[in-house]
Amino acid sequence: VQLQASGGGLVQAGGSLRLSCAASGRTFRHYSMGWFRQAPGMEREFVSVISWNGDSTSYADSVKGRFTISRDNAKNTVYLQMNSLKPEDTAVYYCAAHLHTSDQRLWVECRGYDYWGQGTLVTVSS
Repeated sequence: VQLQASGGGLVQAGGSLRLSCAASGRTFRHYSMGWFRQAPGMEREFVSVISWNGDSTSYADSVKGRFTISRDNAKNTVYLQMNSLKPEDTAVYYCAAHLHTSDQRLWVECRGYDYWGQGTLVTVSS
């Protein structure tokens, strides 16, 4: 599966952005989907994950209550709604896909994912 992330940009602190990740192929529903981010000089970190059917989600403590992950399997797309953005949210955001048919865990580690998108830059100014 190929993933294309979009929706990043420059926003002031307190603002909102919605990221999208469009997947190719007909098997999107076979994948749980995750969002990760990587700030300059930092390791890639987990942001959020959603199960293949959208019934289960998980968030990093740093974004809980501000970010919401969702998916539309009919559109082969996963979203990350980001509200109350802070300067420390500045990073390149990546979407990733994990084939859930063999392993139904909601992975929070990068190593659990089979496919990655190219990333979209989010910059939050203070």
